[in-house]
Amino acid sequence: RFSAQLRFYIDDETFEALGRNAERIKIVSGERIADELNKIMRTPQPSRGFVELQRCGLLQLIIPELSALDVVETRNGRAHKNNFYHTLEVVDNVAKHSDNLWLRWAALFHDIGKPKSKRWEPAIGWTFHNHNYLGAKMIPGIFRRMKLPMDAKMKYVEKLVDLHMRPIAIADDEVTDSAVRRLMNDAGDDIDDLMTLCEADITSKNEVRKKQFAENFRMVRVKLADLKERDYKRLLQPVIDGNEIMQMFNMQPCREVGLLKQYLKDAVLDNRVPNEREPLMQLLVEKAKEMGLSIS
Repeated sequence: RFSAQLRFYIDDETFEALGRNAERIKIVSGERIADELNKIMRTPQPSRGFVELQRCGLLQLIIPELSALDVVETRNGRAHKNNFYHTLEVVDNVAKHSDNLWLRWAALFHDIGKPKSKRWEPAIGWTFHNHNYLGAKMIPGIFRRMKLPMDAKMKYVEKLVDLHMRPIAIADDEVTDSAVRRLMNDAGDDIDDLMTLCEADITSKNEVRKKQFAENFRMVRVKLADLKERDYKRLLQPVIDGNEIMQMFNMQPCREVGLLKQYLKDAVLDNRVPNEREPLMQLLVEKAKEMGLSIS
């Protein structure tokens, strides 16, 4: 941590001693380790600390899931990138634009699910399908073991890890109002942080591809700003609410009410109908009929 904060070189003899005594980290409390890691995370270039932790063997003992990213496998002459150094580049990119500690943690863990999801597919090479979903599932266990807070901060990191591929998917294709509206709904107030993480995730050495992704993300941000100006919160809440549905069908709160509410919300999110009473009422009656419900 001192080396990361003060940017000094650790003497070779001292560094070798760190490696020889790495196992002694087990007698240090999790809370103390978390405190020191947070201090590394708050430095202008957090990667310095994590590279040194990996080199001396401490990272395998503290965050083995992160250490496991430091591998490159080659098959049939095709190799995937080193996801450990990619991750550290993303963390440093985030640090250039935000001092949000938990956004930096989200950057550190954004690819944590890749070792579990790695597959070789002869036609296309290495794949990491659903690594965001698997990574998000790992976050609570990692936070609990590391004595990091199990509150809204953990939920925030979990959400950003889960969603970090969504803007990339939108940027790959034509950006539609429906896709952006659904992303805004899922990300909520953290949408700007999510975009910062995704922009930091552009580490390609191909400058043409890098510029294209940056331009696509700029388009996503324009769409976000446009929808915000049109009061997206109003648009995302159908004008027919759960109370009215219960009154119409003489029901108490139940699964069917939830399904009907979600059906109307999805219709608005997907831009299938405007968020207006008449078209939504028509959809509601048709869906309720399919479910065997009748107006009381």
